[in-house]
Amino acid sequence: MAGDVDKAHLEGANFLASRCRVAASKSDIVISTNGGYPLDQNIYQAVKGMTAAEAAVKKGGVIIMLARSNDGHGGEMFHKTFKEEKNLKRLQAKFAATPKEDTIIDQWQSQIFARVLQHAKVIYVSEACDEIVRDLHMTPAKTLDEAVRLAEDFLDNPQASITAITDGVAVMVAQG
Repeated sequence: MAGDVDKAHLEGANFLASRCRVAASKSDIVISTNGGYPLDQNIYQAVKGMTAAEAAVKKGGVIIMLARSNDGHGGEMFHKTFKEEKNLKRLQAKFAATPKEDTIIDQWQSQIFARVLQHAKVIYVSEACDEIVRDLHMTPAKTLDEAVRLAEDFLDNPQASITAITDGVAVMVAQG
């Protein structure tokens, strides 16, 4: 017995916040990773590092996600969901209208990913096939330098502010 589950959860959250929480400093561009293998092996896993970047990037800004992704998208249903629906607002509405007993495989991750994509443009630096990256509503890049240039072009701002999150899975970015 662990005691009251809600109290135990709050205690654990407070413990982690005291060790890995940082205040958000909203930037035009946020660069994030998943901290390397095994969490950078596919795009599905990389969504986790994007959530920290989402909290730190200005609305309409650019997230540059670096993840090896040598295993590609990471889930057929995850890939199919985004490839088949080009309108992210419509996709998010579909998720919200789906009763819990009818959720699709990987829907929770897809909901988070759709939210991130609606908040900021995502440039994805990886070994994944460019077509798969585009299917998932992101812009592919092969190097960080290329990604930064693309981001500055997108924002039309060569002096854009940049924040780097070296391990987006291991940091809690406080919403402000």
